[in-house]
Amino acid sequence: MTATAPALTGPAPGRPRARVPAGERWRRPALGLLGLALLVGAVEALPRLGIVDSRFLPPFSAMARSLAAQLALADFWTAFAQTVRGWALGLAVAMIAGIVVGVVLGGVPLLRALTASTIEFLRPIPSVALIPLVVLIYGSRPPSALVLVVYAAFWQVLVQVLYGVADVDPVVRDTARSYRFSRRAVVRTVLWPTALPYVVTGFRLAASVALILQVTAELIIGVPGLGRSIGVAQSSGAVPETYALVLVVGLLGVAVNASARAVERRALRWHTSVRRDL
Repeated sequence: MTATAPALTGPAPGRPRARVPAGERWRRPALGLLGLALLVGAVEALPRLGIVDSRFLPPFSAMARSLAAQLALADFWTAFAQTVRGWALGLAVAMIAGIVVGVVLGGVPLLRALTASTIEFLRPIPSVALIPLVVLIYGSRPPSALVLVVYAAFWQVLVQVLYGVADVDPVVRDTARSYRFSRRAVVRTVLWPTALPYVVTGFRLAASVALILQVTAELIIGVPGLGRSIGVAQSSGAVPETYALVLVVGLLGVAVNASARAVERRALRWHTSVRRDL
């Protein structure tokens, strides 16, 4: 299992870095905000014009009022904190396990060969297929969501780490061994710098997947959190409240993705793929 990573060398000394024009830098965010404004306008207009039944799609202003009412409730913030806490814990466990297992398997060819078929068998299994099992074991308690989140996010990290370890230059690895570097020194100075872009990519993918599985577990299993609040609102016929909570989950997803991008830029600020965008 190999992959080709971008070159890790920066621009040549003395060569000026190409600057992105100020107009181009703001063009994409401006277009994104324009598209969002058009979507909000459409959601507001469709039910008011009678094109869509407001019982199923209320105007955006009704969703906004319901969201403002939710923000004033302590129960909303409790559910929000439960979702974020479950997501963060599951992501942390998946990252630690994925990096450790990936480095061990990738660094020992025999172990990689022995586990390749097992990984390819387990990785495609959807996490939602484990719901009956986790409900049987843990019920509708937070550990049920934790198992689903860790299982789904772990594979995102593990596969990327395996690609990163496989991409280490054999000449560099053999040179380090010829100088009798310890295994820890090889990991720190040879393996980790090459694998880090893959690890960060795995983190970005796992962060989104972990949030999806956390909300799914709350919605289907009834684990406390925003997902369960959405299910309760939907079953009670509170349509604007349902849409308001869905908007909160969407905004949380945007925040997670933006945070993962910021971590990527910070961790890889030395990498050419990031420096080109600065």
